[in-house]
Amino acid sequence: MKKKLIIFPFNGNGIEALDCLTDHFECIGFVDDTVEKQGRRNNFGIDVFNRNAFDKYKEALVLAVPGSPDSYLGRKQLIEDLKLPVKRFATIIHPTAAVSAYCSIGYNVLIMECTVIKASVKVGSHICILPNTVIHHDSIVKDYSLIGANVTIAGMTTIGDQCYIGSGTSVKNNITIGNKSLVGLGSNVIRNVPDNSKVAGNPAKKI
Repeated sequence: MKKKLIIFPFNGNGIEALDCLTDHFECIGFVDDTVEKQGRRNNFGIDVFNRNAFDKYKEALVLAVPGSPDSYLGRKQLIEDLKLPVKRFATIIHPTAAVSAYCSIGYNVLIMECTVIKASVKVGSHICILPNTVIHHDSIVKDYSLIGANVTIAGMTTIGDQCYIGSGTSVKNNITIGNKSLVGLGSNVIRNVPDNSKVAGNPAKKI
């Protein structure tokens, strides 16, 4: 029997999450705070509700995947404002992802196609990892972070809380990217990045 799932919000991450659902999940709707998106079926034949749907469909699990390069710092507050218990959150892993049995993954995590997560990696909660990303041994991705597509994170690296790592980025081993930091598209990170930073380039520098 499939588990019912609500995806929040009706954004790019949420739409792409549809392709990650296995036979274990059935998306019964999106929830979005934008009134213009509510109350209608979209191109996917799935209704968009307001937040009342969380109470109406109490049996449904929730995947909350807000955030972009422009809004990543607001993800934590937005998800906390849903006021959902931990047990309501789903973790969705695409069938083609290669996830080690020796890693740990939190709740409300979306791992997209062809992602590779190696042994001893610790992935926190409220994480979104886009396709074709590789996270090597003993690395840590802390809560509320977004990892783009085709990112390579070398071993023993730490990605802090509420970070955004742009697609096509490579991160050297033993690097720490501080909390609330953004790494721009296609960057090569070879030095530690302080908290609250924005860096980009090859090698990555403050922007």
